[in-house]
This record gives sequence, C-alpha cells and structure tokens, in this order.
Amino acid sequence: MAFSASGEARVAVLVDCDNVTPEILEHALRVGAQFGRVVLRRGYGNPGTLANRWQEALVRLAFTPCLQYQYAAGKNTADIALALDALEALFDARADTFCLVTSDSDFAYLCRKLRERGATVCIVGEAKTPDALRNASDEFFEWTRQADQPDESPEPRHITCPAKADAKPEPAKPVVKRRPRFVVDAVALMVSSTNEGKVTLSALGGYLKRADPAFSPSAYGHSGLLNMIKTYDLLQAVQESGGHWSVSLAKEPDVDEPSAAS
Repeated sequence: MAFSASGEARVAVLVDCDNVTPEILEHALRVGAQFGRVVLRRGYGNPGTLANRWQEALVRLAFTPCLQYQYAAGKNTADIALALDALEALFDARADTFCLVTSDSDFAYLCRKLRERGATVCIVGEAKTPDALRNASDEFFEWTRQADQPDESPEPRHITCPAKADAKPEPAKPVVKRRPRFVVDAVALMVSSTNEGKVTLSALGGYLKRADPAFSPSAYGHSGLLNMIKTYDLLQAVQESGGHWSVSLAKEPDVDEPSAAS
C-alpha cells in the first residue's frame, strides 16, 4: 500500500475527458479527497476534447492534460493511456486508491484488475453509468448536473454618489458571513459512510483543505471552522464528552434549496 509521509492513502484522480463534462471535475476532487491525499491529477482526451472548456478546467484545478492522438478512426487511444497509467501508478507504489471519472463501461475490467492487486477503486460518473462499471468499483458516486445558481449569499449592493469636498469617510462595511453550499455537501458525503451519521470537526477541516488547499473560513467572514458550521441551518455541531466537536446533518439537504445564507 502506498501512503504519504502523513500516513494518508495516496489517491489518483484520472479523468476520461472524452466521456464526461468539465463541470464534474470539482466534484471528483472532493470525492477523491475523502480517501486521502490526491497525488495524481490527470485528464485524458483527444485534441478536440482537451481544448476550450476542458483546457480551462484542467489548468485551473492543476490537472496534467494527457493528450492522445487517434491513429485510426474509431480507436480511442485516450482510454488505453488512462488504463496503462493507472496500472503503472499502482505498480510503482505512487497510488493505492484510484478515483476514475467516467461513465464508460469499458473501464470495468481495469477496475477489477486494480482491486485484484489490492487497490481501492471508486467511480465518479453520471446517471447513465452502466451497472457493469458501478459494480466493478468499491464505491460509485453519481454526479448530477445542477441548475446554475449561486452557492453563496451575494454581497449587498451599494449605490455610490459623487463625493463632496466636505464629505466624511464612510464607515467600514461590516463583514458579510457567507455559507457556501459545498460545506454541507462535504458533510453529507463524509457521514454517508459512517454508522453514527457524524464526522469530527478536525476530520471535516482536513477534508476541506484536501479538496481545496485555499479553503479558509476567514475568506467567508468566519473566525474559524466551528464558528462557520454553527451558522448553517442544515448542519449541527455537538461537543462530545471527550471535548472534541462533531458535525452532522440537521436534516436531509435539498438540492433545490437555495444555498445562500443571510
């Protein structure tokens, strides 16, 4: 098994860009981060695929684009490259957990071979993913395209007037505390695999940092993660007998409910 210096599992997130849409990428990283440290981020596709929207998404999220030319019509060389790189990463002990982002059942055999060698395999795919691929993995995470809507409360708009010579400086605007929806999604994802239905605050904080290294409660107007969690209607923070805090869902999240806060 391959572990990082901190003892965490090493995760490879490998994306079949010819088969899925760029919008799935951030969700796939959040899924991969719950298993351990994401050490490999690669996106595979042909020249037509790895341009435009995919190019922007891969660059922004620090993925390595793996461009594959088609040597003959109808031959998908990107799939072969993804499979070979996955096996190579396993044999070289660079990764022991694989998050394959695809809905293509052709990868079912790769999943079985990786698991036979002791690796953990999860699939992030769309509703169209065949049962053959779902059942070949340890866990399947279905991604559904959500309607475009803000995930944070918008900051209040102010109308500016022409400055007067004797005008007094305006007082500093109060900090707007925001509650991004992805925190609720993170808790829902983490507690789904527990019997208690809760996760420790420290584990949640570590997961959020793995999913987004730039994450900080202060960026959303909060003094700390606990302070941030307590502002959510959909989350509940409880101090356990040992003194540590745990977080659970207050109720089942509604995907159609606006995620903005006060």
